[in-house]
Amino acid sequence: MKVWLIGAYGIVSTTAMVGGKALEKGIINKTGLVSELPFFEGLDKYAPLNFEFGGHEIRLLSNAYEATLEHWNLNRHFEKDILDAVEDELKEIKAEKGTALNCGSGIEELGKIETLENEGLSLREIADRIISDMKKFADDETVVINTASTEPVPKYSEEYHGSIDGFETMLDEDKKEYATASMLYAYAALKLGLPYGNFTPSVGSNIPALKELAEKNKVPHAGNDGKTGETLVKTTLAPMFLYRNLEVLGWMSYNILGDYDGKVLSHRDNKESKVVSKDKVLEKVLGYSPYSITEINFFPSLVDNKTAFDFIHFKGFLGTKMKFYFIWDAIDAIVAAPLIIDIARFLLLAKKKGVYGVVKELGFFFKSPMETDIVNTHQQFEILRNWYAKLVES
Repeated sequence: MKVWLIGAYGIVSTTAMVGGKALEKGIINKTGLVSELPFFEGLDKYAPLNFEFGGHEIRLLSNAYEATLEHWNLNRHFEKDILDAVEDELKEIKAEKGTALNCGSGIEELGKIETLENEGLSLREIADRIISDMKKFADDETVVINTASTEPVPKYSEEYHGSIDGFETMLDEDKKEYATASMLYAYAALKLGLPYGNFTPSVGSNIPALKELAEKNKVPHAGNDGKTGETLVKTTLAPMFLYRNLEVLGWMSYNILGDYDGKVLSHRDNKESKVVSKDKVLEKVLGYSPYSITEINFFPSLVDNKTAFDFIHFKGFLGTKMKFYFIWDAIDAIVAAPLIIDIARFLLLAKKKGVYGVVKELGFFFKSPMETDIVNTHQQFEILRNWYAKLVES
């Protein structure tokens, strides 16, 4: 299968590429891949573990190997012999120039960048270039996944975002203030009939216009914001309090991280989307809103080793107040990268089985899944299992 990655030279994308190529060569096992659990036996008939990668990028690097080596030198996040074994394949992966339209002040932290809008292109010309790049790469086995940096909350317009006709008008009238990079990438994918997954908190395909386009062109899409770390634990642990009828009085989540992700999220406009995505899950799980604090702060020396400290204050029998603490300490790209492969495989399955529109059943992979309020990890997994079983039986 083919995977087109938005933010192709980021640490999540490059780690997914390394993993995909290493799986092909049989030099790593399948630990971390949800799609390789026994519940999903037979998926390889629809989406084999054999990959061709491409993508869009705004950082000036020559190929995916150069990008991966840069991340590896900072993080040492897997054994060097794995990278050496796939060096030649990564050098063949060269991303196309992308857009960072309305991606916020945090993008400045990525260093020297080169974007389509800097060429003086109109909104329609930017969209057409993205479509052209994807079209040259794509075939019937292709999925597009957005792993780019988090955008600020966009300026919403019912006129331009409420219908696909309005969206097309926005492009034609060059109303750049209402468009974001993630919208344009999602539009291009759905226009071409390519399944689209949004692994970021950015808006992506989550506007009425693009949902309409997906239905019209019969394309599956899913998102938003990959659930990989602290929120994964939160949505797995919070149901315990619900099941035991314990009242959560307050939940403090303090996240620290470095690397490019941390740099971008150190900017308030970029951080807002991420905090909102992480903060909403408690009410959805518990049915009420306890007092909550969610902080994300840049901590340079951690690079991609994201650490989260959580404190839960809860009330039990006889009104007694008690406390629970946990620390999540993981390499963000290592927990995220296999999910890129999983989501791509399940989306390709969905396409081949004639599923289109928002695939709510893939909510298991996201903090803010579209068109569902179910964020309880246990429920989400059962929904995914049942969805898969019914699809492969049909």
